[in-house]
Amino acid sequence: MQKPTSGSITVTNDILFEDGKQKIDAKQLQEKRRKIGMIFQHFNLLNEAKVIDNVAFALKHSQLSEKEIHTKCLHLLELVGLQDKANFYPAQLSGGQQQRVAIARALANDPDILISDEATSALDPKTTNQILDLLYELNQKLQLTIVLITHEMDAVKRIANKVAVMEDGKLIENGNLLDVFLHPKQKLTKQFVGGALEVQHILNTYSLNEIAPNDQLYQLVYGIDDVTKSVVADLDEKVGTKASILYGNVEVLGGKLIGTLAILLKLDANKEQEALQFLRDRNVIVTKLDKDVLRNV
Repeated sequence: MQKPTSGSITVTNDILFEDGKQKIDAKQLQEKRRKIGMIFQHFNLLNEAKVIDNVAFALKHSQLSEKEIHTKCLHLLELVGLQDKANFYPAQLSGGQQQRVAIARALANDPDILISDEATSALDPKTTNQILDLLYELNQKLQLTIVLITHEMDAVKRIANKVAVMEDGKLIENGNLLDVFLHPKQKLTKQFVGGALEVQHILNTYSLNEIAPNDQLYQLVYGIDDVTKSVVADLDEKVGTKASILYGNVEVLGGKLIGTLAILLKLDANKEQEALQFLRDRNVIVTKLDKDVLRNV
């Protein structure tokens, strides 16, 4: 935990630093540091030490006896599904198993907060999902706050409930998962969520120049539970508009199925508001996609 040059650091309602000054004594700060676990992209295991000794290393300066440390390490390895690998060496484990050892080590001091810094970036997709599921399980079982630092949107969608987006070291947007992903406000956030990049690729292939001046691009986002019939077909039937689907996707956000469509609406100007109201009455979130903006996404 580095001393900040400005601003403040607050952990579990305690102000540790403010305006560049330490606000608690050194002993309290050390205790706070012990209550923050950390897992990294690279596992940082001791190659010459057995798995159980790698976990025990985090308890080197604890007040526990050798027997208590051994018992606790076995329990931690059981938590991460490696109880049968206690006497293995890191080189005998897969990448995913090594990351599980690192997670067990990070839990050794019973942290209040676990920071996961790109912890799945070096893993294959299947192993990544297994590690993410383990983190979610630990979050639920231990009531453990996990700060997931990642560039992988699929990881965020899989286990996060709150999201903060940073650009150039500054917080630009934050909120609960569904709000940020369904109503992104900043340009950077819009690039990551709601299929903006996929829409851009499709439209570039289709050629933006082929879109007639009176045609409009819209993004439709809706909960699968909220829409029991075909949105586009109903729109055509009830309002008399012609819609072409350019992009479609269904994903899970916060345990809820969310559908996303990018459509090209061919309609008269006097029909536009009627069409949009028809969609909104069916709990569809409608966003107008500006053709000029999409060129720069």
